[in-house]
Amino acid sequence: MTTHILRWFTSSYSDNGGDCVQVSADLAAPDGTVPVRDSKAPADAVLSLSTDAFAAFVGGVREGRLA
Repeated sequence: MTTHILRWFTSSYSDNGGDCVQVSADLAAPDGTVPVRDSKAPADAVLSLSTDAFAAFVGGVREGRLA
């Protein structure tokens, strides 16, 4: 279990009425994970993705494969 206090980030592109996710890059280097959560429910579950999986997700969004 981590003892890091996470700093959450919402993309500036997420101004779409509240359907957003937040990510924290704080664990990418030390643990190789990227925590992701629903911005509307920040106290709910957090999904931890590997840095490779998160990079693939972002790449897919940028290329329009996940629109």
